[in-house]
Amino acid sequence: MPQPDLLALLRGGDRRSIGESDRVAAMVSRDLRLFPQLISGLRSEDPLIRMRAGDAAEKVSRTAPKVLQAHKKDLLALMAETDEQELRWHLAAMVPRLELSGSECSSVASAFKSYLKDRSSIVKTSALEGLVDLSRHDPAIHRVATGALRQALRNGTPAMKARSRKLLAQIHAKKIFLTT
Repeated sequence: MPQPDLLALLRGGDRRSIGESDRVAAMVSRDLRLFPQLISGLRSEDPLIRMRAGDAAEKVSRTAPKVLQAHKKDLLALMAETDEQELRWHLAAMVPRLELSGSECSSVASAFKSYLKDRSSIVKTSALEGLVDLSRHDPAIHRVATGALRQALRNGTPAMKARSRKLLAQIHAKKIFLTT
């Protein structure tokens, strides 16, 4: 049986809509062999497809994070090169789910620090969460993450302040980090 053209399902409409990305994510979750189509969609010429492929890929990777590993090189490259806010916030959620080397963790942390300078508060908030997620796997990132959270508490948007308080509370409640 031929594979469905998932990217065709992600076309049309406008940026304010996720279109059929929930449907596509459900289809891919049932058949993970379709996941490479979503990764190819991250580089589509159509910005709606890029955005929605990122949304669907992120949703699939919540329950099947291992599916990302085969695409690590492409995801890391895309994270470093994209300035598109919708891709940035989805990559910020997905990339910490990868198995990363120490140098890759450092590169990702640097990318997240640059995301903190983005004009989009959603990207900034996603970068904060990404740093915290990354630091759960690499304690060397702990100081960067807590420093960014404290900075956001002082100077961030209301959403960033609220998320920073929540993330700092989780860190302290779970004692999941080395002491600083």
